[in-house]
Amino acid sequence: MVVTSLEKMIGLQREPTSIRNICILAHVDHGNQEYLINLIDSPGHVDFSSEVSTAVRLCDGCIIVLDAVEGVCPQTQAVLRQAWLENIRPVLVINKIDRLIVELKLTPQEAYSHLKNILEQVNAITGALFTSKVLEERAEKETETQGISDSVHGDQVYDWSAGLEDTDDSHLYFSPDQGNVVFASAIDGWGFGIEHFAKLYSQKIGIKHAVLLKTLWGDYYLNTKAKKIMKGDQSKGKKPLFVQLVLDNIWSLYEAVLKRDKEKIDKIVTSLGLKVGARESRHADPKVHLNAICSQWLPISQAVLSMVCSKLPSPLDITAERVEKLMCVGARTFDSLPPETQELKKMFMKCSSEDTAPVIVFVSKMFAVDFKTLPCNKPRPLTQEVIAQRRELARRRHAEKLIASQGQELPEQLTSQTESMTLKTVEQEADKESFIAFARVFSGVVRRGQKIFVLGPKYDPAESLNKLPSGCSAADDLPSIPHMACCTLENLYLLMGRGLEDLEEVPSGNVLGIGGLQEFVLKSATLSTSPACPPFTPLNFEATPIVRVAVEPKHPSEMPQLVRGMKLLNQADPCVQVLIQETGEHVLVTAGEVHLQRCLDDLKERFAKIQISVSEPIIPFRETITRPPKVDMVNEEIGKQQKVAVIHQAKEDQNKIPEGVQVDSDGLITMSTPNKYATLSVRAMPLPEEVTQLLEENSDLIRTMEQFNSSLNEDKKMHEINQKILDRIQEFKQKLEKNLQGRKWRNAVDQIWSFGPRKCGPNILLSKFEGYRKTVWQCLDKTTKEVSKYRDFDNSIVSGFQLATLSGPMCEEPLMGVCFIVEKWDMSKAEEQMSANRQDSEELDATEQTKNEDKVTSLPSSYPTESSSENKKLQDGSQGSPNSSEKSSKRKGETLLADCYGPFSGQLIATMKEACRYALQVKPQRLMAAMYTCEIMATAEVLGRVYAVLSKREGRVLQEEMKEGTDMFIIKAVLPVAESFGFADEIRKRTSGLASPQLVFSHWEIISGDPFWVPTTEEEYLHFGEKADSENQARKYMNAVRKRKGLYVEEKIVEHAEKQRTLSRNK
Repeated sequence: MVVTSLEKMIGLQREPTSIRNICILAHVDHGNQEYLINLIDSPGHVDFSSEVSTAVRLCDGCIIVLDAVEGVCPQTQAVLRQAWLENIRPVLVINKIDRLIVELKLTPQEAYSHLKNILEQVNAITGALFTSKVLEERAEKETETQGISDSVHGDQVYDWSAGLEDTDDSHLYFSPDQGNVVFASAIDGWGFGIEHFAKLYSQKIGIKHAVLLKTLWGDYYLNTKAKKIMKGDQSKGKKPLFVQLVLDNIWSLYEAVLKRDKEKIDKIVTSLGLKVGARESRHADPKVHLNAICSQWLPISQAVLSMVCSKLPSPLDITAERVEKLMCVGARTFDSLPPETQELKKMFMKCSSEDTAPVIVFVSKMFAVDFKTLPCNKPRPLTQEVIAQRRELARRRHAEKLIASQGQELPEQLTSQTESMTLKTVEQEADKESFIAFARVFSGVVRRGQKIFVLGPKYDPAESLNKLPSGCSAADDLPSIPHMACCTLENLYLLMGRGLEDLEEVPSGNVLGIGGLQEFVLKSATLSTSPACPPFTPLNFEATPIVRVAVEPKHPSEMPQLVRGMKLLNQADPCVQVLIQETGEHVLVTAGEVHLQRCLDDLKERFAKIQISVSEPIIPFRETITRPPKVDMVNEEIGKQQKVAVIHQAKEDQNKIPEGVQVDSDGLITMSTPNKYATLSVRAMPLPEEVTQLLEENSDLIRTMEQFNSSLNEDKKMHEINQKILDRIQEFKQKLEKNLQGRKWRNAVDQIWSFGPRKCGPNILLSKFEGYRKTVWQCLDKTTKEVSKYRDFDNSIVSGFQLATLSGPMCEEPLMGVCFIVEKWDMSKAEEQMSANRQDSEELDATEQTKNEDKVTSLPSSYPTESSSENKKLQDGSQGSPNSSEKSSKRKGETLLADCYGPFSGQLIATMKEACRYALQVKPQRLMAAMYTCEIMATAEVLGRVYAVLSKREGRVLQEEMKEGTDMFIIKAVLPVAESFGFADEIRKRTSGLASPQLVFSHWEIISGDPFWVPTTEEEYLHFGEKADSENQARKYMNAVRKRKGLYVEEKIVEHAEKQRTLSRNK
């Protein structure tokens, strides 16, 4: 390995054309010009896909690494999608080709077919991403031209083409002849692109290099007699050129080395012109000998890095599309940004390192390093002063020992000096964690000690440019701006693996580490010297944090260390979430079991450095309702006997509902507020599955709608919502109308009042009472504020709905897929009370006015100037009379009713929440479990054991197929998250490591069993009774959650209450 000096690297940093920022993705286990390559590695496990997201944002290209045996995995699809979303160019390395030779024993021809299949699968994913993008662009163009076409009269011819025919996508796909594919075996140290063999054989055979490049991969063969390359190898039964010239040679080398054929090995080594040491050739392991030959013949580093330099873009090649995507947050479009912000696009494209260019830096993550590893704390040669100081310290300690051995007291001065010196050394050697920001410079030159703006994700340049003076910098004394802070860049580092090197400045296009941002940046941020710079688009995380545990210190006195440690962990991990629940529990939310274990280890060993107790995983559930079932729990049709039992059970359930709550036969709940001023009638209905899914997918769009509607209602100024977002909202509305068909859903979409919980969840509130028109579609209609009698209190009803959907009646978990319909909202009593109060107050005002007038007229005329003040005093004095107190109390009653934040509002919220809960309880309630999709690769021998583990853990197999050319089966299944803990370990133990699963969060699924179901027939009692083998799964999950939350659980604590007697007493 060539060691490059720091000065040379700093010189290369100034040439953007010679820089390559790349990352390695999706590995599950595994020229003449000088280039500076910033290589960012990322874990391949699906739990750590957030690390992939942070790496991809800083790069211009990426290396996708595939296993030659396993082929395309779920994680491969995920990282290809991430690279596509970030607009970075990928290249492909197909690794572990040695396994095709050694493990699967494939012939070169079979291996070629297998590799072709892998390339087709990868290209199919890329093609699907490209097609969806083209179709989206075509749909946008259609909406833009729709207005023009409507105004033009005459016959119109519709263009049925999808727009794919005119778009060139040849550069997107992976093909060895394009030079963006390398075949490798990293463990044996070799790798090659077909360009290497094209050069080699163009000299030997005498065929042009360009011709060989095009024909080495594909349906071509070599006619040895004519010395020509012909097409159609399969039809003529010939070996493909790739097999004949490339794979046959590699296979013969492996065969010779593994069989210890010394003559053949020597012949190959001499023909290739290689030198292999005697130690390697005599080694007991043939793989060592093989590595020594292959790493000289086809060095993998040269193959991969030459592909990176020739095929991946430099920072100067950043596309305009990527720049606009980075600069536009949420619903904003590039055209809606201020002119000063749009000007920054040119700086991005130039990758300018001029002094006048604004500095723009993006921090993708914060990572913790040991304080000792920082360059300022590295061990240095000792100076004469330090040596003298240490000698003096040693002399004093020796003197102390002598005095102590003689039994004399130590002089105070000596002991204090020694203690101070030792304390200093202890403090210096103390273990500390320091945070470094992992960042990239997109424009300008970053310098140490520079003052810069830190822009939060909600920062709005349009708002701040109006408040700040033009041409201002972070060094000026500026007014405080929301979501913007100023900081000084203390240290700049060149990241050299685990090592760090100090830098004074870093030009545009480079990756760097920044010290001193720990107090300003939590996980990611945008830094700039220009206040016109917008915050970058948030990172796309593929993994959903879903696994929760509660943590506490083993010794309560160590709670401050735990709190500090969790703060540090939250900052160091881009995906983890740290919460403090209402119960006071400290909760970690992670992406999966492996991620959880890693976070707990970091907490114990690095950040908190204490012993901690960890709870059982907190499993998330959702509550919903369904249509009444037609079959019972033993899959028999519900007959008369069962119906009687069901009716009896329903009556028992209704008895639980308190007095004053009216329940209709079809589930309509009618309730009044405690002061009887308002009455609500609410019904609950299950939403179709398609609608629930649609609401989940469009939660961000719903959030945008809610923000716009709230700004309309509060008369706040907000940027005009762009046409693209309006089109998406319109399309979303049309999809809802399409899925909500039928008599009971008539006009339902136009009556949607709110979504919940948190105003963007998968539940709907409908308003079906007269006299109210407010809906969530205000952004489309641009309607003004509601002016009906319900205006002041409609937020109370929505708040009650939000509370009800946030915690359901079964086990206080959020609701999903439920529609609440407010069919009646009667406030006539409140209006009567308010009108009566108003009349009384008017009468009182009139009588008070006449009294005051009489008193004013009886005053002496000699004090005309003081009449106004005396009048005021008399008015003030009159407030103390009994009548005035009565009047004030009446007015107070009126204001209590009219005040939208008063007690009546609170009563409405509570009544709405309770009405929604009762409406749920009179319907068939069900739990929804979070589900993983599980992909398992296993051989035929262990297939039965895999199925046994899946069925034991309530898993369900969806698909099973055999992988072509191998004896491996791919099993696709779904598994409840609640049953997934320890699943991977159990699978590996039961199959002796021959099967390993990949778990990715997929969806929510209704658990079919009724958690409140009670057996009625003898057969049901035997099957589901107290002593039965099978357990009601839904009830088990519900009771577990209720126990954890401290809610009442109906269960027998003592089964046999007889007095226990010991054997000794019976003697």
